[in-house]
Amino acid sequence: MKTFLLAFLLLITLNVAAGIPATPVMTFYKFNGDLDTPYYTIDGFIKRGASSPAGYLAQGSSVIPCLVIRNGKPLTDRKGIPYVGIEVLVNSRQATLASSELFKKTVAARKAMSVTNHHCDSSVKYVMNVRTMFNLGKAPFFAPPIPAGERPVGAGRQSSEHGQLDDIVQAFHNSPECELANRSLIGRRQALSSAWQRFIDKSQRSWPKSALARAKHLDYTMRTAIFEGHLGRGCNAYGACERNIIALSIRNRGRGKGCAKYQGCRFPGDYQGVASKVSQYNIWDAYLTQISGLTSCFLRALPEPSGYPSAEGSSNPAAYYDKIRSMYNQNVDDVQQILYGDDQALRAVFPATSMNGLERLKHYYHAPAMGKCYPNHDRIEYMSGAVARNGNDFALIANARIKVDQKVEGGYLFRSFVVKEEEEEDVISIVDNYPGFVVDGRRVSLKGSSNCPPYGAPRGCHYQRIGRYRRTPPWLKSGKPLAISCQIEDRGKQCLSSAVRKTVTVGGLCDTQMIPVSAVP
Repeated sequence: MKTFLLAFLLLITLNVAAGIPATPVMTFYKFNGDLDTPYYTIDGFIKRGASSPAGYLAQGSSVIPCLVIRNGKPLTDRKGIPYVGIEVLVNSRQATLASSELFKKTVAARKAMSVTNHHCDSSVKYVMNVRTMFNLGKAPFFAPPIPAGERPVGAGRQSSEHGQLDDIVQAFHNSPECELANRSLIGRRQALSSAWQRFIDKSQRSWPKSALARAKHLDYTMRTAIFEGHLGRGCNAYGACERNIIALSIRNRGRGKGCAKYQGCRFPGDYQGVASKVSQYNIWDAYLTQISGLTSCFLRALPEPSGYPSAEGSSNPAAYYDKIRSMYNQNVDDVQQILYGDDQALRAVFPATSMNGLERLKHYYHAPAMGKCYPNHDRIEYMSGAVARNGNDFALIANARIKVDQKVEGGYLFRSFVVKEEEEEDVISIVDNYPGFVVDGRRVSLKGSSNCPPYGAPRGCHYQRIGRYRRTPPWLKSGKPLAISCQIEDRGKQCLSSAVRKTVTVGGLCDTQMIPVSAVP
């Protein structure tokens, strides 16, 4: 692998340019799916198809794909789906802190590289179904371990600022049990649960067992509220209110008659089970825990700020963890009241919102994160995996949208349909970066978009200008969109501003960012 990486980095250095973009780094990902993905020897696939795996790679592993050419044609199945050669970049079962930097550097290098074609060289021995791979661009996330013999700053801190439950949560984040839960990329959800149990077992002389259990549920709820919400909002009032609403959904799913097994609730008060149910809060998916700080000890203050892990959207790693801690501190008092307070406490957190609506809220959706669709653009096709040809040169088109142009022999001419997601809109450009290439016609359906309202909002909304379209979840029509008000101290997106008490409303019929929905059956 080192030889391969050195070779393409040398190409970049020498500014060797050719006609088309190089294949990107691609990652194995299937939401809440099987952990392992099979791969096949080239000869085995040619003889028997996808029936006899040579081995497996786990979700979160990343590869550089290429097209294996035999008898002048790339390897595909009968439907034209490519089985691509792989150069393993990161094996998620063996990944370490250094894997993150390797991933980032390689992604950047591949983006800058152009090539004549995507053909494999003779060193490639294995192939995989390209539809198991996605161009995600997200590096594995590791917090550096605590150096042997060092005690992290803040370890064992006892502060009454946010009460006893917060004291316990802080102690857990500063414990060796928490730190050990994130040593590997694989199995982080279960590892965090086991870490909490070990911490509770050893801490029963320090705190009551009931308080330890409640602190665990608080920690899980806070983790879900922070990472399920929009991290980019930081400590502004909207983002903080959003986190409170997520906590409210967890509270209502974990209380009394609302406790349902399919939503993760094993017993009344099981906020841990509810908050970490993968099918309900998808941030707990096996792969997604690998690329976020969700299961990390983010309340732990490391001795050396430069040792903090880098994270998406942050050029200053230490500032990123500081920001997450600030978001936690901004909401932890409210969330304790949401989980363990009475009706009066709930009214205080969410003033001017009906109690009936609050108590029946279990669902919400973030419209920008829903399924993407483009009804104002015709002939847009999502390519999970296809081959394009220009003479004797073949290109891989995978996990990408294209604008399908005129039909020609063998398929269609096409251009890349590139989407950049801004805060309020999708910025679209159509780029002819595969000139002369014809995409395999078997992979083109030309089906239009359906059920694709502006912003993914319920019908009845009117906007002066529409910035995006999204598909809506199937349960939306069965509930009632709810506007929820919060009174909270706004400290700005970077969590550095002086606190200003504000009242903010999240949701309602036409909120383009988040819509809480009550009374869903």
